[in-house]
Amino acid sequence: MDAEEALIALHEGLPRAGPGLAEDVAWAAHVSRLRPDGRVCDAGCGTGGDLAALRRAVPQGRVDGIERSAVLAATARDRAADDPAITVIEGDMARIGGPYDLIWSAGAVYFLGIEGALGLWRRALAPEGAVVFSHPTLWDVHAAQAARDFWGGYDVETEADHRARIAAAGYGVIDTKRVTETGWLGYYGPLLARCDALEEGAGPDLAAAIADTRAEAAAWREVSGETGYLLLAVRPI
Repeated sequence: MDAEEALIALHEGLPRAGPGLAEDVAWAAHVSRLRPDGRVCDAGCGTGGDLAALRRAVPQGRVDGIERSAVLAATARDRAADDPAITVIEGDMARIGGPYDLIWSAGAVYFLGIEGALGLWRRALAPEGAVVFSHPTLWDVHAAQAARDFWGGYDVETEADHRARIAAAGYGVIDTKRVTETGWLGYYGPLLARCDALEEGAGPDLAAAIADTRAEAAAWREVSGETGYLLLAVRPI
C-alpha cells in the first residue's frame, strides 16, 4: 500500500470524500436553473456523496458520476445501485462526454486548474449549461500563512483571483456561496471515526495517512475563519 492507496482506503465506504452538504447541491440546481429533466455529471464524484442530491434535482433526468479511483467508484456505484437513472463510471473527469445541463464538481477542480477544467468541460455542456464547483479559497488576501499551508502546497487564491481565471476561460459567474462549517464537520466526523477504526494494525503508509488526516482536521479548526471551500456557479459567455 502506497500513500495514495492509504488515503483511498481511509475514504472507502465513507458518506463523503470531501466537505459539503445536500443543500449545496440544491443551491447549485437553483442558481443554474437546472430543469427537472436535466442531465447532470458529477465530475470527481468520490464515494458518491452528492449523487442522491443531484438526482433529486432532476427527478425526470439522469446523473452520471465519474471517478478515477476504482475503489471510490465502486463505493459510489453501490450507493446508487437501486436507481437506474444514476450511472457511475470509473474514468478521467478531463474526458467528459455530455451534453450536460450541469457539471457539478465538489473539491476536484484543483486537479485540472480552473482554466483547465472549464476549457475541457465547455464542449461537454448543453446550450445554457452551467458548471458549479467548490474550490480552495482564501477569504482575505492577507490570510495568515497557516491558512495557505493548510492546502499542502497548493497555491490557494482569493475569490477575486478565481473570478479572473473564470473570465479568462470565457465564463461568467452566476453566483458564489461558501461551504459552511456544518459541511466540513459532516466530512471530518466520519473520516476521523474511520481513522480510529483502522488504526490498530495499520501498516506504515496507512498509519501515516491517519496521522496526516488528524493533523489536517486539527489545522482546519485553526484556519477555518481564513480559508475554506467556495462554491462557484459559472456559465460560458
